[in-house]
Amino acid sequence: MVLSATAAWWFMIVAIPVGLWVAYTDLSRMKITNAAVMTLFAGYVVLGYFALPLEAYLWGYVHMIVVLIIGIALNAVGAVGAGDAKFAAAAAPMIATGDIAPLLYLFSLCLLGGWAIHRIARMTPLRRLAPDWASWTSGRRFPMGLPLAMTLLAYLGLVIYRGY
Repeated sequence: MVLSATAAWWFMIVAIPVGLWVAYTDLSRMKITNAAVMTLFAGYVVLGYFALPLEAYLWGYVHMIVVLIIGIALNAVGAVGAGDAKFAAAAAPMIATGDIAPLLYLFSLCLLGGWAIHRIARMTPLRRLAPDWASWTSGRRFPMGLPLAMTLLAYLGLVIYRGY
């Protein structure tokens, strides 16, 4: 992992509450709010300044712009929701470019795991714990905020665990 464990600890301060917020609102309303996205971005603006070397901190903004452009293109063709694209862009600066390969692996696992857990839960009595969630009746649509948040938290957790 290229990101330092110290930086990952700093980013966890904002990533944990925002990740839980995003997962909950996407499961319950099929929406990732602009407030959640802006909170994550503001966390990077403030915490990244202290957690990263200046050059890496500034490159984080480039990462965000690139991911946002890709997300807008994917949204335009209907592949992802606008909230998903914005959340991914806000999370991008917290991820080191050198960690893209393990990040994609983590995202694959989180996507498959999140999808399986969601589909199983909606077909079992667990659904009664939150009967009004929009994601239960969204048809083929899936709340991508869940695996996106899982991926960010798993990535930062893995960096901390590895101790780099």
